[in-house]
Amino acid sequence: MQKISILGCGWLGFPLAQKLVKSGFNVKGSTTSEEKLSQLKEAGINPFLIAVTENKIEGNMSEFLKDSDILIINIPPKLRSSNIENFVDKIKNLIPFIEQSTIEKVLFVSSTSVYGDLPLENNQKAVVFSEESNPKPDTEGGRQLLETENLLLNNNHFSTTVLRFGGLIGAERQPVKHLAGRQNLENSDAPVNLIHQTDCIAVIEKIILNNSFGEVFNAVAPFHPSRKEYYISKAKMLGLTAPHFNENTISEGKIISAEKITNLLKYNFNTEKY
Repeated sequence: MQKISILGCGWLGFPLAQKLVKSGFNVKGSTTSEEKLSQLKEAGINPFLIAVTENKIEGNMSEFLKDSDILIINIPPKLRSSNIENFVDKIKNLIPFIEQSTIEKVLFVSSTSVYGDLPLENNQKAVVFSEESNPKPDTEGGRQLLETENLLLNNNHFSTTVLRFGGLIGAERQPVKHLAGRQNLENSDAPVNLIHQTDCIAVIEKIILNNSFGEVFNAVAPFHPSRKEYYISKAKMLGLTAPHFNENTISEGKIISAEKITNLLKYNFNTEKY
């Protein structure tokens, strides 16, 4: 059975590591928190205290990658706080360690933000983006993710699959909790592009089991109601105060197609969870 190193055992990486251990994989997992090392160990994950920064790697990265066949990079860029970082430089620091290791395959967790949003004027339908579409990010996070994707995809020392997730939900993570009761929210007509944590984990395992490397995948459930429709409905379902949307402004958005995952990996999303 292949050995897997998961860089970043947080909200997604930890339950992913747990699932892969249950499936029989030998899993190493990294965290930036000393307190979490015992939690990883108790779950059967070989724990490592590692932090990837713009300037250096803190922790024993060489040992973390040693003897592993697959590296899953699951460290999202921090670009929404006051401590904005250069995510591209972080991955540039990581790449030499991968090149000098036994890693043959890399799975990079990216985001559909690489596509950017388009105006939805005159009630026109949102543009559908597939993996064949030309990404044109309109945020700093999207731009850095796209540059990072290309760094990894164009490296000949290993084979990379890029997995572009939509908005992450599940395991107590539901955006409407932060939107409940808020007023004058924009983009009322923009379609939602979401993926549940359980689908994230199942798709990653499918890629590993099918050896689907050297690919780019969009991972978004085929479920695209408008933001207004979805969040008002979800608020009522959870007993929260419904948010109010400003419908006098032009919405911007997109629809992300995940047909490639459905067709190539034969994966069906569990839309009941949405």
